[in-house]
Amino acid sequence: MSEQGTMPAPARRSGLVLMLVLGTIAFALLIALGSWQVQRLYWKEELVAQIAERTQSQPLPLSEMEVKYRATGDVDYWPVRLSGTFMHEGERHFFATWEGQSGFYVYTPLKLDDGRFALVNRGFVPYDFKDAAKRPVGQVSGPVSIVGLARNPLDGKPGSLVPDNDPVKNVFYWKDRDVMAATAGLPAGALVVPFFIDADKTPNPGGLPVGGVTMVDMPNNHLQYAVTWYGLAAALLGVMGFWLLRRPEGK
Repeated sequence: MSEQGTMPAPARRSGLVLMLVLGTIAFALLIALGSWQVQRLYWKEELVAQIAERTQSQPLPLSEMEVKYRATGDVDYWPVRLSGTFMHEGERHFFATWEGQSGFYVYTPLKLDDGRFALVNRGFVPYDFKDAAKRPVGQVSGPVSIVGLARNPLDGKPGSLVPDNDPVKNVFYWKDRDVMAATAGLPAGALVVPFFIDADKTPNPGGLPVGGVTMVDMPNNHLQYAVTWYGLAAALLGVMGFWLLRRPEGK
């Protein structure tokens, strides 16, 4: 330190360089985050438009939906109609929240006329109604006709933060179609439609399950996030510029 208590010139220059490097890195990171949110914005807008277009189309017979799936591997949100008989003893329960209430989506094997099965998400039941014996009226018997939305199967567990499924307790935290089908008590060698069907909101006897639970209104906050990141980058640039301009010459 000099008599005036100032730092030596080499130390001042090193500090200046360090501040500029750190500021440049932070600025680049903020710009990158903003640009990523812009990309997500375009992706989300395309997804929302695609969902709207698909959900507003006329339902296709299951056979045609299967042809579409074999051709493209993507039938998400396409309306479909099918008929068969529910095998209620094979219910699989997917942990979910519906309109602020915890409970389960009930996936029930539907036996088709050709002997195959489709896993149908019949809708939501509150947590205390997981046991089908508590909602016997809704366990419809005999042939039924279903209209709903086709849903793609998942390639795997969505992420490390998602809990593991517990087939023994019949609690699923992610939609593992293969395990759901394998633990539903289907006949040996049973063939299962390769995608799910979410039933529409047609009321079930007794009110449970509550159908029509497919989320089609996707939140889209990416523009807000992009503006936030870009705004922080601009603020950082302003602070750095002000600091450099106000910095005494030679300091």
